[in-house]
Amino acid sequence: MESDGLSIGLASPDLLEKIDGLFACNVGEYVDLPQLVVVGDQSSGKSSVLEALTNLPFPRESGLCTRFATQIIFRRSQETHVSVSVIPAENATEEHKAACCSWTPNELQSLDAESFANIMKQVNVVMGLVCDESGLKSTFSNDVLRIEMTGPNQEHLSVIDVPGIFKRTTLGVTTKADIEMVEGMVHNYMKNARCIMLVVVPANVDIATQEILERAEELDPEGTRTLGVLTKPDLVDKGAEKNVIDLIEGRTHQLKLGWHILRNADQAELHKPVTERQTLGKSFFQKAPWNGLEKDKVGIESFRVRLQEVLADNTRREFPQVKLEITKKLKGCRQDLQALGTSRQTSAQQSQYLMEAAMQFQKLSGEALLSNYGCTDVFDQNPTLRLATAVVNRSKQMSDTIATKGHTFHFEAGDEDESDASDDVDSLVIDISAMGIEDGNAEGVVDIRTTSDHPELEDLVSAAQKLPEPHSGRFRAWLEHVYRNSRGFEIGTLNLSLLAVAMKHQSVKWKKLALGYISDIITMVHNFIVELLRVVCPFERIRTGIMSLLIDRLLERYQSAISHVKFLLEVELDGTPATLNHYFNENLQKCRQQRLHAAMQEKSFSNGKHEVVRLDDVVQNHPMSNDNHSIQDLHDILQSYYKVARKRFVDCIRMQAADYHLTTGPRTPLTLFSPAFVAEMTPTQLEEVAGEDLTLKRRRAQLERELKNLEDGKRILS
Repeated sequence: MESDGLSIGLASPDLLEKIDGLFACNVGEYVDLPQLVVVGDQSSGKSSVLEALTNLPFPRESGLCTRFATQIIFRRSQETHVSVSVIPAENATEEHKAACCSWTPNELQSLDAESFANIMKQVNVVMGLVCDESGLKSTFSNDVLRIEMTGPNQEHLSVIDVPGIFKRTTLGVTTKADIEMVEGMVHNYMKNARCIMLVVVPANVDIATQEILERAEELDPEGTRTLGVLTKPDLVDKGAEKNVIDLIEGRTHQLKLGWHILRNADQAELHKPVTERQTLGKSFFQKAPWNGLEKDKVGIESFRVRLQEVLADNTRREFPQVKLEITKKLKGCRQDLQALGTSRQTSAQQSQYLMEAAMQFQKLSGEALLSNYGCTDVFDQNPTLRLATAVVNRSKQMSDTIATKGHTFHFEAGDEDESDASDDVDSLVIDISAMGIEDGNAEGVVDIRTTSDHPELEDLVSAAQKLPEPHSGRFRAWLEHVYRNSRGFEIGTLNLSLLAVAMKHQSVKWKKLALGYISDIITMVHNFIVELLRVVCPFERIRTGIMSLLIDRLLERYQSAISHVKFLLEVELDGTPATLNHYFNENLQKCRQQRLHAAMQEKSFSNGKHEVVRLDDVVQNHPMSNDNHSIQDLHDILQSYYKVARKRFVDCIRMQAADYHLTTGPRTPLTLFSPAFVAEMTPTQLEEVAGEDLTLKRRRAQLERELKNLEDGKRILS
């Protein structure tokens, strides 16, 4: 576009060059950029306007004209050069993008009609707009043809031409799908809030019928970015010129950027030199009634000046916001790409990704077991990860429950009424299974489970059950029943086998309570693993793959903890009662002393200073039969041993089953997902677990391309 000596005096050509550079590196796909877009219906004279504006010999065929968007850039430079390229559409295939980017025409110094026509033919092939035996592959393309012309006499101008909208199809050429595609393409350019729309409308038609103007009004209701261009004034009917003049002079259908009128060259003039065509245009507007219009609203020369002013003003106004938006988009793109994690295309990348996840898993597991919850926010965001606290609280609850609810009968505080011993013992047969303890059918209030089952563990852990409260009273009668049905030939001594029988019945709830406890700990550990995997591995597909490899080993270690609890139960409930704990003797002596103290309390009296008992009263204490003496000893020994055995059992299932097997031991379930585990994975397993699916690969490629374009754009602006 030659300036012909016009001095435009742009405010900042550097800004315009930077905007063009942003278009060249596809930043316009992510950020609305200031631009001029020529829009209009088919046959509105749009191509003639562009040809007059750019002095480029656009090919004119009897069929379709513009099949794709064309960005035309003029820039002043010491070197005269023409650069032509194809910018592929964002949604194009990688193969098509590669074909577009690799295409380059021969070195050009100018674009005459022949070379321009040749380039357009090549572009049609590159974009896939070619005919074959089956007809057109595609009529329109979302690709963009970019033409950049530089030279010492060029003035800065950038304009985008898009296909004209149309409503009727042409048999064998266009379809309804083409109509929709063009409408979508035009709409996408027009909706850009930083876009100046050059709306081309023939002057010889009723402006109220022009759909393109209606669309512009919808997208720009204030008219601040719409510049009206009237064409074909030579075809206006006699007498109708006043309507056109009223429009240009702003008396009707006002636009803030105003209207401009151009005369199109007819077919006979197309082969004439540019200067001759411009002369014909000037002479046309020097005749009535057009000669009364303001000179800056008619003709191509003033139109060029007006466009450069509008583009410069728009660019200067929008440029700061463009810079901010690019920075914001760049930050968001980096965050989105970071959220995808490192690339996992190869086995090495997949292994590295899982290694990092495993190391993070082990680090957070260690912090959770040390209850170092302040090291990261994840422990505040997900209470399930506070594993040490949950295990300690559940262990304390288990200890308290077994201490207060774990026995079948409450132990007697002192001597029972004599009538208890005289009752018919055979009528006091107590069947433990009838209490529902063994099968969990009791209508009780003691829950053996406090944590809901995880679906993967339902077949492994104990089901939720309730156990009855301990029975009050009749304990002496039950011990008498045990003694009468289990004694041997001993005389004056207690058969220790009676202790084993009584102990087994008195601690029958331990099994349900212990298995319920270890089931809760297993569930807590499993929930911890699942939630921690969610933290270190944000992708569900990878988490599912890891769990599929871990689950058998996890269940094996969970089962090991359950088996150890059953072993401890077998030792305590089925083995021979035994202890080396000196507290057993202390408890036994204390129990007997309390019994003696209670018996002497009734015979005591005060001597003024102390409570005393006569020696004869001590000697004449109520005598007992051998059986009652043995039953009393059985009670005291059972009570003393039960307390020692209970504390021992609680400590063992806590330390050995819960801690060693499930949380703090060297081979707990928490140690499975580790770098060593990842190192053992085969390439096939790595691909199945950590390989990227097609959707993720496409998303990563899209973000990487967007990041590159935005970074290029930021460098242009710096």
